[in-house]
Amino acid sequence: MHYAHAATDLSLESADAVNEGQLHFLETPPAKPLHHHQNRIRIDADSLATGWVGLHQCHDRLDAVPLLQITFREGYVRDLEIDLASGIGHARVEGASVQLRNVEPGARLCLSAQIRALRNTGNGYFSLFSGPYMRKFLDGYYPMRVTLDVDYPAESLRLIDVSPAPQPGLHSDERPGKIRLDTLFEGELRFLLQFERS
Repeated sequence: MHYAHAATDLSLESADAVNEGQLHFLETPPAKPLHHHQNRIRIDADSLATGWVGLHQCHDRLDAVPLLQITFREGYVRDLEIDLASGIGHARVEGASVQLRNVEPGARLCLSAQIRALRNTGNGYFSLFSGPYMRKFLDGYYPMRVTLDVDYPAESLRLIDVSPAPQPGLHSDERPGKIRLDTLFEGELRFLLQFERS
């Protein structure tokens, strides 16, 4: 998932504070409320055979910009729908993307889709890829918060590894069949969760 601005001025942070892409976790939240990107991914029995997982995604406190797009990898998303758009002049699905116009301060957007994100890597192992997450404007990256919830069939799968590993600025809460990752960061973030058949 790639979140990008198409605007002439972000005017939220000073240009000299812009990250140029390297991932950096933030232990302390910035003073201003951040864009919060929430993903809930559901792996079911069919996912193990097909690689397709359910996705419910919400964005809170989107940046107030004239144009903004949320893009998915072509061929890896289907049934993309807008479930809620609040504080947004116009929102539409266009291929593997959602195009937004006249985004107001505090806007909220929720989407649902199927994404092909689970890969059978052989010998009973599976990998779930999520990302890249980024809040990009021109050549710079700004801070954002991402919460990733993954539900999986505990009777079929066991979570064996998460990358990046939990650390200051990246918190993990794990229980059988569920994991939540919550992070503040700037740059580009990609999650990789590895499972084995249980």
